[in-house]
Amino acid sequence: MAGKELARVRSKFVEKASNSLLKDLLDDLLDDGVLNDGQKDSILEENSNRADKARSLIDTVKRKGDEASRKMIAHLHSRDLMLYSELGLTCGEPAQPAAEPQMKAAEPQMKQEWSTVLLPTPKEFWEKKLNDSEVYAAAEKSIRNRVALLITNITFTDKRFNRNGAEKDEEDMEKLLTGLGYEVVKYTNLTGKEIDDAVIRFSKLPKLRETDSVVVVIMSHGKLGAVLGVNWTKEKSDDEFPINNLYEHLGTKNCPALMDKPKIIIIQACRGEDKGSVLVKDGADQDVACDDALQPDDMDDIEDDAFQYAIKEKDFISLLSCTPDTVSYRQRVNGSFLIQYIVDVFSTFAHEQDIEKLFKKVMRRFEDFSIEYRRQMPTKDRVTLTKDFYFFPGI
Repeated sequence: MAGKELARVRSKFVEKASNSLLKDLLDDLLDDGVLNDGQKDSILEENSNRADKARSLIDTVKRKGDEASRKMIAHLHSRDLMLYSELGLTCGEPAQPAAEPQMKAAEPQMKQEWSTVLLPTPKEFWEKKLNDSEVYAAAEKSIRNRVALLITNITFTDKRFNRNGAEKDEEDMEKLLTGLGYEVVKYTNLTGKEIDDAVIRFSKLPKLRETDSVVVVIMSHGKLGAVLGVNWTKEKSDDEFPINNLYEHLGTKNCPALMDKPKIIIIQACRGEDKGSVLVKDGADQDVACDDALQPDDMDDIEDDAFQYAIKEKDFISLLSCTPDTVSYRQRVNGSFLIQYIVDVFSTFAHEQDIEKLFKKVMRRFEDFSIEYRRQMPTKDRVTLTKDFYFFPGI
């Protein structure tokens, strides 16, 4: 039990935890909702020295139960791996009996519990995979040099196309990518040419020579074959970024630094105008939108995104938010369903499953989505990976 784990290491944690670590853990637990502002302020202001702050923090979290304790252990792993190891902690999850995985497999009707924090990979698992010829190499140095590109179009010249909720997508993806060990190069509200220029600049980064992988995430309106720039209008429709350019700019010819390294592409954008997508509401006041700027203005508050590409390159894998010629959906408050589900799946399973399995789990989450004829199914596309790729969060 995670609570017992914290109780076991309490004395040593109080002795060893630094002020900077305590502040980081307080921020993490506040973001998770484990602590509220008043509790955080109380721990900081009512305790005069570092040891008392540490003692108050661990006792407060421990009293909140195993789920809160598990989250603190997971954050401790990601914030200070040396202390985590010194304390003899093994995992951010409560220990499970050996038969538990089989029990879960035999009961598929049980609701999946999604982790609210990115679970860390056990060091033993990573070390085992280092010697596996079927797994892309991920040495500690290359993990430390990871870099990702995040482009989000939110505000458009034609304000009718503004993508409400995209701010949440941008925030969630940046947090996830950072947790996976990537330095995030972020751009917001770009034209089609500016997107192209950003990808080219990214392909020339010196750090790519040292990284083991890259992730590129683009979120905007779209149509078949292209992502739309912020100046796109129905009257002047030439502000576009061709999706094919991603494979040209990041392929071996133009980016030899990424040769034989996984290039993971995620695009939240419609690929056409058909309503082959799902419409779901979390609550009565949660509007849903799609990201296809070609849709009529009175389509039930829905907006959509789209694209396609043709260049064949090795070591690519892409997840597109929908099938060809259809739209994808986003909530105006919580962001797109695709990004919400990626965060859920990666947080829960990235510590032990490879990228193809993670994408498949994201796709399966859409199987239960249907309202009348509306559906959405992400597409795992252009998979030219020759090995398994693991993120190894926390290593």
